[in-house]
Amino acid sequence: MDQVASKAKAIPINVDGLYEKHRTVYARSTTGIFNNWRWAMVCFTQALFYGLCWLEWGGRQAVLFHIEERRFYIFGMVFWPQDVIYLAVLLVISAYALFLVTAVGGRLFCGYACPQTVYTEILMWIERRIEGERPARMKLDAQPMSARKFRLKFTKHALWLLVALWTGITFVGYFTPIRELLPAIATFALGPWETFWILFYAAFLYMMAGFLREQVCKYMCPYARFQGVMFDPDTLIISYDPERGEPRGARRKGGAVKSAPLGDCVDCSICVQVCPTGIDIRNGLQLECIACAACIDACDQVMDKVGSPRGLIRYSTENAMARHYTARQMATHLLRPRTLLYASVLLAIIVATVWSLAHRVPLKVDVLRDRSTLSREADDGRTENVFSLHISNTDEADHRYAVGVSGLEGIEIAGERSVEVPAASSKTFLLSVRAEPGVGRKGSNVVHFEIRADDDPDIAVREKTSFFQP
Repeated sequence: MDQVASKAKAIPINVDGLYEKHRTVYARSTTGIFNNWRWAMVCFTQALFYGLCWLEWGGRQAVLFHIEERRFYIFGMVFWPQDVIYLAVLLVISAYALFLVTAVGGRLFCGYACPQTVYTEILMWIERRIEGERPARMKLDAQPMSARKFRLKFTKHALWLLVALWTGITFVGYFTPIRELLPAIATFALGPWETFWILFYAAFLYMMAGFLREQVCKYMCPYARFQGVMFDPDTLIISYDPERGEPRGARRKGGAVKSAPLGDCVDCSICVQVCPTGIDIRNGLQLECIACAACIDACDQVMDKVGSPRGLIRYSTENAMARHYTARQMATHLLRPRTLLYASVLLAIIVATVWSLAHRVPLKVDVLRDRSTLSREADDGRTENVFSLHISNTDEADHRYAVGVSGLEGIEIAGERSVEVPAASSKTFLLSVRAEPGVGRKGSNVVHFEIRADDDPDIAVREKTSFFQP
């Protein structure tokens, strides 16, 4: 036993292998069809994010998650806390959409629509405009501090902070009306939670997209860790073709090669230089790869220059690379049982959700009994129960609602039997319900309240409660 223990203690532990020193990635810019698609997604997502909070609908902000009023406005729909089921459905739809996209195209979301990717692209664009391309940035960082370096760094970080602050303001503008938020900022009248979230969101963006960048994708994002179980041999991934590219080597001027035969890869390392996470795609699929396809654009340009066909690095699948599928065969294998199942379930959930929203009654009613007494004798000798009705009008128009009750012979409401509720608001009122003594059984009797809009018979709710007979 002691020998085993001594042997266990003698096993060396390579501490250096557990941690990797951070190496700054100076990503080189590139052009090409995938870069154009990536920037199109940047423009689309940010136009949606920055612009949607300014859109008006029916005299109010079109999309507003008003936590203080406990109401969510999404165009013509008003959601209340009772509608939390739709939030759960939205999360399920997002999960299945992610499963489907990943099964078909790998980390396409990461490469084109992830907020980390989008804001990193924006801040890197600012960085390139201020400090220059990759060699200039590397040279600048290696220089000691000078007036020029301070000016460039100050300008870059000032613009980063402006983007981050405006993004934080826009984010809070979805929870506090943006047209109320900006005057409050101008007059220093912000509330504590608005101030916190603007600064927190801005600082978070500034840190994540400005400094951490690829470290978020490599170490912090859980998607990079579990993506492997969502891939299969027919999933589209960024692939390097070793059969065509190896052995790699540089070409001499005039088309001669240093040593024959060589593959199409000229070992220029430009695919590594343009990678935002700093990996070499020629080493195969890696968890750091976000499928942005910058290496494809860069490699295609090099192939054009050396006169070789494009596609040395391309979107492909493991089976397509091994079995030399044509593009049509590869597309056929994308429509496999797994993706069809994901697509079918996703479509079914979306259709059911749309149907539910289309047939959603814009009226919610909560019935509560008076807690002070179960029942009492009214002036006319009948048994009286008092109820509290909380009526929520989730429509965009004012409505007057008629209230009725049924379930016992001769049961009726004493007093006012209608109530008017403004659009997208709620009202609570008390009403007395009376029934003849001896009707029904002693104790609890099931009755129903019927609440119906006077101007629209389709807006109606029937709520169950109990009437107590002594």
